[in-house]
Amino acid sequence: MRKIGLIGGMSWVSTETYYRLINKGVQKRAGSLCSGPIVIESLNFCDLAQIRTPEGWDHATEKLTVAARSLEAAGATAILICANSMHKVYDRVQGAVSVPIIHIADCVGEKMQADGIKRAAIIGTRNVMLESFYRQRLVKHGIGLLAPEMERVEEIDRIIYEELMEGRVVRESERTMKTFLTNIAKEDVQAVVLGCTELEMIVDTKANVLPIYDGTEIHAQAAVDWIMGDA
Repeated sequence: MRKIGLIGGMSWVSTETYYRLINKGVQKRAGSLCSGPIVIESLNFCDLAQIRTPEGWDHATEKLTVAARSLEAAGATAILICANSMHKVYDRVQGAVSVPIIHIADCVGEKMQADGIKRAAIIGTRNVMLESFYRQRLVKHGIGLLAPEMERVEEIDRIIYEELMEGRVVRESERTMKTFLTNIAKEDVQAVVLGCTELEMIVDTKANVLPIYDGTEIHAQAAVDWIMGDA
C-alpha cells in the first residue's frame, strides 16, 4: 500500500470522517484486519476559519504549505486537503511539494461526468458556493451550475460555522436543509454537490429528491484508490 497524507483540523469533525471512510474503504478492499498507511497534519482551525482578506489567505497558504511539506517528508506519496474551502489555495500549496495533492472538485467532477450529469447545484461554505476556485473545476468537467441564491448561501454558511464545525446537530437546521434541497430540486438541475465536509451531518445523502454527490465520500474513495495503487 502507498502512504497518504491528510491536512486536517479544518474542522476536526471532517478529519474524523475522512479517517473513518478511508480506513473502511481499505478494509473492504484489503481485508478485515487491514487499515490504510495514513499520516495526518491536524491544524488549529481557530485562525483559519471564515477568512475574508488576502492577508488571511496568505496566512492559510503558509500554514497548509508547511503541513504539506511535513507530510511529504514523512513519506506521504499523495496528499488530501480535508476541507473544500481551503482548496482556494490549492495551486500555491501544490506548487510547494513534489507529490500530488488530490483535488476534491476534480474527483467530484470526474464522477459526475462519468454519471452523465450536465447541470447541478452546489451547497457548502460561502466561498465554495460563490467563488470560482471550486466552481470552475466542475465546469471544466462539463458541469453547468445553478446560480447561487444569496439568502440560501448566508444561512448554509451560518449553519456550517456556528453549528456543524463545533460538532453540533440542530434539528431546525436539518429541516432548513431539507427545505433548501426541495426547492433546489424544482430548478433545472440533475444533482446537488455537497461542497462542505461537515454537511453530511445534517443531509441524508441517500434519501433525497435529487442525487447528492458527497465531496467528502468521493474524495476519501480517491484516497483509497491511491493507497491501493489504482490511481
